[in-house]
Amino acid sequence: MSNHMFSVQQFYVTWRRICCKSKKLTPVALNWLWSSNCHAGSRVVSLQSNQKGTSNKQVTKRHKKERSSCQAVLNHFDQQYSEELGDLWPSARHVLLDPPSWQYGVMLNRFSTVTDITQILQSQGFSTLLPQTNISVLLCNDPSMVSHSKYHEGKDTLLSSDYINKRPPDNSLPQPGQDPQSEPSLSLPRPSLQCYIHPSPLRFPSQAHRPGQLKQYYLLNAASLLPVLALQVRDGEKVLDLCSAPGGKALAIMQSATPVLLCCNEPDPHRRDWLAKTLESFLPHSLNSRVILSSQDGRSFGQSEAGVYDKVLVDAPCSNDRSWLYSCSNQQGEQRLKERARLPVLQAQLLRSALSAVRPGGIVVYSTCTLSSFENCAVIETALSDFPEAEPEDLWEEIAVPLSKYFAFSSHPGHGQTPHKPSLKPQNGTVSSYQHRLGILVVPQPGKTWGPMFLSRIRRRK
Repeated sequence: MSNHMFSVQQFYVTWRRICCKSKKLTPVALNWLWSSNCHAGSRVVSLQSNQKGTSNKQVTKRHKKERSSCQAVLNHFDQQYSEELGDLWPSARHVLLDPPSWQYGVMLNRFSTVTDITQILQSQGFSTLLPQTNISVLLCNDPSMVSHSKYHEGKDTLLSSDYINKRPPDNSLPQPGQDPQSEPSLSLPRPSLQCYIHPSPLRFPSQAHRPGQLKQYYLLNAASLLPVLALQVRDGEKVLDLCSAPGGKALAIMQSATPVLLCCNEPDPHRRDWLAKTLESFLPHSLNSRVILSSQDGRSFGQSEAGVYDKVLVDAPCSNDRSWLYSCSNQQGEQRLKERARLPVLQAQLLRSALSAVRPGGIVVYSTCTLSSFENCAVIETALSDFPEAEPEDLWEEIAVPLSKYFAFSSHPGHGQTPHKPSLKPQNGTVSSYQHRLGILVVPQPGKTWGPMFLSRIRRRK
């Protein structure tokens, strides 16, 4: 019996024992694990059949069903990324075409009891991505700078279980001259961004939405936590998540700190409903006055709420390489590639809006989940050309170096394609260091299948 198979069976035994003890997680969720863990092997398929009473033939048929890639998108990727990424592309290509090799992170919810989940994760070889000492280093490189400006009225709704449209009470937000740190304590758990990862592509089962009960963890691509780390949110700050749905990064922000205001913006009504349910499933009602939903066009925040926020996250709509590669048909793939050519204009508009919405001295983090330099470094350069008061900050030493054990970072995130404007090129130093200032790129690699994820941090000068 392979070590991997032994680990999966051991997982089953441990899960059953702790589920029965805690009475929070049932064996029903375990059946989901068997059906979703398509790379675990035929032995696991047989175990699932015995548990569910289905035939081996039926389960094996589901087990062998694989996703097929879209040839039109793959051809486009081959042409663009072989030039942009060079030697990194063949191995990245291999990972993107092998979904069973993809790794998953488990972000714990500090507002829920997670002792049983932690025991399961640790017993199965999961380890913390961000030990507390490392979190302190990553989040405390800068002194906290908290604005005292009053929150600007907008088209917002209060987060609630039944999605009732409300405004936060006036006394829930800091008034001019009031120190947010002096507010009465909410008696909330200490901020702690905890994410567990496994060296193998073992996927934890998801938890169903349970009205009135908070979920204990959130499954995600661990690379999506990096923009939140770069944002360096502090207690008492006002934060805007400009493109918030489905809500994973908003949850990570709330695990990292307790801002006085987190505005989660999503203009699309269906995605906004998804976002609302995500937040309801993880955040207690005591935060209802601090976490609000907004339905504005993200491009308008720079005008309607100029200089209001301490931190702004722009997790921009992008050509998601992982999902686009598996478009339903070549026709749909061709249509998406046409849309891809128009995305940088929208992305630059959103970034300009964010740079206007952040206060002087505040921070904007821009991120995407694509490898394309046209949606990454080129967008940063376009926005910077219109904002002389904005300055990119180098994230290489702060994030890439300490986390290189887990993530594969490209040292040239704009290699070969990014059109550098002479006025923005460094007067001294190498192009490589200049590209580091524009942003860093996580490239999926065997054994480190996280990403794609690009992130850039820009500070608005005072």
